[in-house]
Amino acid sequence: MTTKDDFATAGHEAISTRRTSQGRRAFLMNGSLVLTASTCITPSLLASEANEPALQVGLVTDLHYADKPPAGSRHYRETLDKLSEAAEHFAKQKLSFIVELGDLIDAADSVETELGYLSRINQSFSAICDQRHYVLGNHCVHTLTKEEFLGGVGQAQSYYSFDSGDYHFVVLDSCFRSDGQPYGRKNFVWTDPNIPAAELDWLKADLSNTTKKTVVFAHQRLDVNNQHGVKNAAEVRKVLEQSGNVLAVFQGHSHKNDLKDINGIHYCTLVAMVEGSGANNNGYSVMNLSADGTIEITGFRKQNNYRWAQ
Repeated sequence: MTTKDDFATAGHEAISTRRTSQGRRAFLMNGSLVLTASTCITPSLLASEANEPALQVGLVTDLHYADKPPAGSRHYRETLDKLSEAAEHFAKQKLSFIVELGDLIDAADSVETELGYLSRINQSFSAICDQRHYVLGNHCVHTLTKEEFLGGVGQAQSYYSFDSGDYHFVVLDSCFRSDGQPYGRKNFVWTDPNIPAAELDWLKADLSNTTKKTVVFAHQRLDVNNQHGVKNAAEVRKVLEQSGNVLAVFQGHSHKNDLKDINGIHYCTLVAMVEGSGANNNGYSVMNLSADGTIEITGFRKQNNYRWAQ
């Protein structure tokens, strides 16, 4: 699926600076981290940069929709109102496509109930944009099989790639156990996510067949080795690094904002929509991708803003 939309991006005023371990200059703007490849750029130069954007993408993650009472900090039913707010904002943009980074629904006691959750939230989500991409999260297949979830959202595969404009995009599926078996029907432990050998081989081949700037979408994190991380994340990162084209990975799962730069690739973890009650606890974002490789994340509510250049 390939679409092209032009959009404009607003400048920011840098208020403090520091260096990253990768030799980039980092700016903190309005409480948000900004990264640029230059080692001697000034805030005024950053604010005056004029990059012509090429694509605009809507991003949401960890909606955990379910028609059930809150549990701890998760307010499942409120996701509908939070997504409605995001949809109103996205409607004002010229989105090339929208990506849901996993855990669209929460667990249910029966297949029928969980399919009902999926149908209801996807009714709202699918109305936002014709071009949509769904990353499988562990909660998406707590009770359902992958085939049932994918059938419910009208997506053929759980991992695949596509081009849009000058960019290549990869959707990964880490919902596999260490023995290679796919998640489904409560047959897994959520702390055991893996990219199996067949998917890793596919990823190597896919990245070797493109020269386009590449962005990866995942659910479980590829930048940590704790309970939120993919078990063989280091092996996956090596494949991404060897391609020489991957600029960034966008992921969810741990529900909090985070950003790491590992060997020149930005691993950006987005905030969960389900956390907290009320509109002020919402979180969603718009990603602007410029032709020169500059990526800007404009976050709303609890989602941080980020910007970095190739």
